Parts: sequence; C-alpha cells; structure tokens
Amino acid sequence: MKTTDKTSALDLKLSDFLCFAVYSTNLAFGKAYKPMLERLGLTYTQYITLVALWEQDNQTVGSLGEKLFLESNTLTPILKKLEAMGYLLRQRDPEDERQVRISLTDAGRQLRTELTEDGFPQTGLDPDDFVQMQQAIVALRNNLIRNTKAV
Repeated sequence: MKTTDKTSALDLKLSDFLCFAVYSTNLAFGKAYKPMLERLGLTYTQYITLVALWEQDNQTVGSLGEKLFLESNTLTPILKKLEAMGYLLRQRDPEDERQVRISLTDAGRQLRTELTEDGFPQTGLDPDDFVQMQQAIVALRNNLIRNTKAV
C-alpha cells in the first residue's frame, strides 16, 4: 500500500500489507496441500524438491538450491531425508568430487504419478487469472530479490 504522509503510514492495518497477504496465502497453500502430502509422508519443501527433480533429474545440490531458493545447509537435510525414504540418491560427481549430484530413484519417479493422480488443491481461479497471478507473484519475487541485492 502506498502512503502519502506520515499520518497515513501510522494508520496501516495488517490487512494493508502486501507481505502479509503473500505470507497468509502461503499458509493457506500449506493447509491445502497438507492432506495429500501427509498421506505420502512428505513436507511441502520435500515435495517442491521432488518437483524440481522431476523437471530435471541429476542436478547438483547447488543448482537445485538455486531453483528452490534454498541454501545448501537448508537443502542438505531435506535431501538426506528424501534419500532415507528411498526417493533419491546423492552421489559425488565423478568429474568434480566437490559437487554432489542428486538423482531420482524409481520410487521417486513413481511418486510423481501418485501425486498427479491425487489431484492438486484448487485455487478457484480461472486459467487466465491463474497464469496472470503466477506471473505477477514471480515478478514481485524477482523485484524483491533484485532490490535486496542493491542494498
């Protein structure tokens, strides 16, 4: 929300903050996905990690972390848990042992089919509005990242 003077800035309510709208929407998405993911024993972060691997298998931890906006110290425990669950393998890259490569197992690939058959939470948006909303949120995220780096 834009304000024109100091008095109006002091009058802001929680519902006026875009950051709160995005935060609370994220919580709503978590609740919407929870039944599907609980049935499979996954957290949302584990799920999006698998989605990134379904999109491109055999990635390095670094490239996967960039896609997910996660640091390796946050991503590594997630990967260890998914490996223990039998969904992926972590192996040193034979050409550069400093790199760890992540690849899906057959069980990890099969999970994609199970999740697709389960369906996804509905947003209530028509297809055009859905695309427009997704693009606007990505633009907002990218602006925030760019403006944060400039500081």
